[in-house]
Amino acid sequence: MEELVVSLGTLALMGACATIAGAAEDLESDFGSQSNANSQVQLAPQVGYVHRIYNKAICGEPVGYGFLCASAAAIGFALQFAFAINIVLALAIGSTISAILYGIFATTAYMGRLTGQKRFGQPIYLDILLTTTPSIIAHAFIAAMAISTFSYLFSAIIGQPFPFPILAMLWGIMTGGMGSAVGDVHYGTERQYMNKPFGCGLAASNSGKIIQQGEAGIRNSIDVAGFCVKHGGPMTGIGLGLTVFLDLWRHIIFIEYLNGWGAMIAGFIIALIWLIGNRMLELWARNTYGPYKKAED
Repeated sequence: MEELVVSLGTLALMGACATIAGAAEDLESDFGSQSNANSQVQLAPQVGYVHRIYNKAICGEPVGYGFLCASAAAIGFALQFAFAINIVLALAIGSTISAILYGIFATTAYMGRLTGQKRFGQPIYLDILLTTTPSIIAHAFIAAMAISTFSYLFSAIIGQPFPFPILAMLWGIMTGGMGSAVGDVHYGTERQYMNKPFGCGLAASNSGKIIQQGEAGIRNSIDVAGFCVKHGGPMTGIGLGLTVFLDLWRHIIFIEYLNGWGAMIAGFIIALIWLIGNRMLELWARNTYGPYKKAED
């Protein structure tokens, strides 16, 4: 019983770390336009929409966060192994170093992309670079620290056999994928596309026609993150936290039943409940906000 209580307590802490990591990851990608809207932001100057939005898109979010979290965990593991540093301090140092490296990649990506768009009249705004890059580094640090801690607990307490830097890489990939899939509320519902019919998608003729004006002057990435912190960031965090908590909870509780099949059956029931819930939510959204626009011939 004591072992079960310790496992469930660790699981709750891991779920909290995953929730924080998911929210930080989504907001970091919003600061840098690394999510879905990055293609539209890249295209905007070519169709005459010069903007002040930070656009890095170093690579896809899953790959970027896989290496970010793996670097933080590997540095922390090396510091603990070589110098016997407390694991919390070691992970903090590792996360700081990896976040700074991430910020360097973001800076070179931003400068490189906008330099290539000089022919379309897109300037490089140094004030945008200096105000947005620290926000990117700060949110990357939070995400890397949370995933590294979560992975260490997974290995040291729960008993997962893989080294925790490998777990950090795998969960970093999952976090990036979830942030890209769940947190991009600004693709279709945010101001970038608020003048488009609900559910119409984005016609090729509208590509790159982003919204340039904000409430106070020209819009920038701080405004984008300010919007997404209300819904997209929290929903990404909740999604990742529930994934971690429910998946490990059904494993810990039901693995003893039916020679391990109990955990499989519990997982299937949970997935079925979520599938039905998602379908009901989609139907409610369609009925509440109007039918999708039909395709035109």
